[in-house]
Amino acid sequence: MDDFCDAGGRLPMTWYPQSYVEKVPMTNMNMRADPDTGYPGRTYRFYKGETVFSFGDGMSFGTVEHKIVKAPQLVSVPLAEDHECRSLQCKSLDVADEHCQNLAFDIHLSVKNMAKMSSSHTVLLFFTPPDVHNAPQKHLLGFEKMQLAGKSEGLVRFKVDVCKDLSVVDELGNRKVPLGEHMLHVGNLKYSLSVRI
Repeated sequence: MDDFCDAGGRLPMTWYPQSYVEKVPMTNMNMRADPDTGYPGRTYRFYKGETVFSFGDGMSFGTVEHKIVKAPQLVSVPLAEDHECRSLQCKSLDVADEHCQNLAFDIHLSVKNMAKMSSSHTVLLFFTPPDVHNAPQKHLLGFEKMQLAGKSEGLVRFKVDVCKDLSVVDELGNRKVPLGEHMLHVGNLKYSLSVRI
């Protein structure tokens, strides 16, 4: 019988330091940080200060290695010949437009248990969009819990819909796909993905 350690527990929230609780009134529910007032923002997506523990942090008795096996480096968004962004320097594209139909790709991740003991591991896939429209600093795209025998490797697949998963809400409340470099990350692994027209 294999030894087993459960290392799959992840925090579902951000733990703020005492100074945050003392400075920020609980009645202020703004998500985005406001540098003019010193407001640091809320949740793992927008909070820009120090944390005690971050959303998704967890304990493990072993080491797990992540590796991208399959993912595009460039995603081209098809636009009509007369689209205004063909002649202008657009920072983002409106999700409501027709170019968003069936624009998706797959990400395959190899997850290797470096320990001798069997372990459960939760893979959290985040993305950081380009710095436009006061976008969040990171956003959870998906997660998958897996069991790994000691010294074994598994594969996790995520399907990413560009207009649904890589979009942000602009200052007027419209959903937009930022153009430029998006960063995908799992644990310490970072992967750059360019979204262009």
